[in-house]
Amino acid sequence: MKLLGPRRDAPVEPALPEDVVAADLDRAVRAQLRSLSKPNAEQVARHLVMVTRLLPDEPEQAYAHAMSAQRRAGRVAVVREVVGIAAYHAGLWSEALAELRAARRMSGSSHQLPLMADAERGLGRPERALELAASDEAATLTRAEQVEMAIVVSGARRDLGQPDAAVLALQVPELQGRALHPFTARLRYAYADALLAAGRADEATAWFAQAADADVDGLTDADERLADLQGVEFTDLDDDDSPEGASPDPSAE
Repeated sequence: MKLLGPRRDAPVEPALPEDVVAADLDRAVRAQLRSLSKPNAEQVARHLVMVTRLLPDEPEQAYAHAMSAQRRAGRVAVVREVVGIAAYHAGLWSEALAELRAARRMSGSSHQLPLMADAERGLGRPERALELAASDEAATLTRAEQVEMAIVVSGARRDLGQPDAAVLALQVPELQGRALHPFTARLRYAYADALLAAGRADEATAWFAQAADADVDGLTDADERLADLQGVEFTDLDDDDSPEGASPDPSAE
């Protein structure tokens, strides 16, 4: 008689707040869940909503919700893509690559190629990042995605000890353009950082300033980098070491 081993319980899914509903998910993404049963599609959609909510500040928790969605809908391309994105933001480079590759095979789309290339960098393989950037699939990327790839290529060149090539990689038309795009602040920031690594501090200072001007959403620390290069020190007015109740020194006014 064959003895069965102990039964393994399924991983516990992270809790879903009551205010999270499937309707909060982008309609185009919800449409890709139609192959699932209605109750399952509802739960998957809610987990994907949580990924969106948590990704900026709590990437590990976002990844946990993404994995819950994957266990329920692992054959849906967009779910595998979201898992890959969440893994990338959590610094899980191997998992990110595996999931993004799976999503690309299932959907036929290469639009996450920049993330895949950057994950290769995270694994210490900048040469592979450059190979992806030079691939036929990279030529099919949108202009915004090509800019994202340029940022990755610049980083890969720096990884390889090629600071001048890192600067050149970012000299794309959008760098000097007046129009602001979602990637503008990060592009200017990456260019400033590359200039600094190449020993061109004065130019880097100017470009950190331009990055700070474009960064209306605070996506980078361009302000802090600029202040550091300019030798400016910020004082926290709330951190007052003077005795409680003491009056300020009139001579300081």
